[in-house]
Amino acid sequence: MLRRTGGVPAAIRGPARRWAVAGPRTLLRVNATDRTPADLLRSALAADPGRPLVTFYDDSTGERVELSVATFANWVAKTSNLLQGDLAAGPGDRVALLLPAHWQTAVWLLACSSVGVIADVGGDAAVADVVVSGPDALEAARACSGERVALALRPLGGRFPQPPAGFADYAVEVPGQGDRFVPFAPVDPDEPALIVAGREFSAAEVVERAGAEATRVGLTGPGSRLLSGLPYDTWEGLNAGLYAPLATGGSVVLCRNLDRLGEEALAKRIESERVTATAR
Repeated sequence: MLRRTGGVPAAIRGPARRWAVAGPRTLLRVNATDRTPADLLRSALAADPGRPLVTFYDDSTGERVELSVATFANWVAKTSNLLQGDLAAGPGDRVALLLPAHWQTAVWLLACSSVGVIADVGGDAAVADVVVSGPDALEAARACSGERVALALRPLGGRFPQPPAGFADYAVEVPGQGDRFVPFAPVDPDEPALIVAGREFSAAEVVERAGAEATRVGLTGPGSRLLSGLPYDTWEGLNAGLYAPLATGGSVVLCRNLDRLGEEALAKRIESERVTATAR
């Protein structure tokens, strides 16, 4: 059992107040000091902690979760403390993320950036120092000889009814982690930070490409709201589903199993969520 050291996560917001896309209070644009995805999150938190950042739908279960910048950052801090402390991961280590496009996957991506480890999306568990697996990838995850964490991916961040043998249950271990995170070692933005679809990126490259390619997915600046149904197994999916909205002061409506939603229902979602662009 992993160690616990703190409070509980900030509440996940349910059906939220409607947010006027044109009127966030203040939003910081990307600047020269933002060289890692974790830097982008800190800037977003300083600018407007209450605005929505990730709104998640699972169209196979009907789940909807909305996380403000502050709530998302709280989950990232707790997950970073779990990763650095209990899982003993540090700069240069590789974390295989065997997870779908999901709000908890987005949290793990930012936690990896905060600690300075390499997030290997869909990577080979056998060569990873830590593996983080969803319920559908547990067998592949068992190839990891290091620490193993399993996510049930249940509504509201629920735990497994019965934890998988050989894995720590994320939903059990993360609530007790600290709400503030400080890395043991400075994160070098020029070191490898992300591997996806066989391509390696430094943290600085993630930030630079996210900002440069934002307009390609329809993100024009603060207040933009992108609906993404793309999986997280390509750079394009990760950028639309997390990095570009974060880099531009926008937000993402992240949809899993979007193919189960009819066109009429999709149109209603786009309207109700005040979506300004889509990536499908």
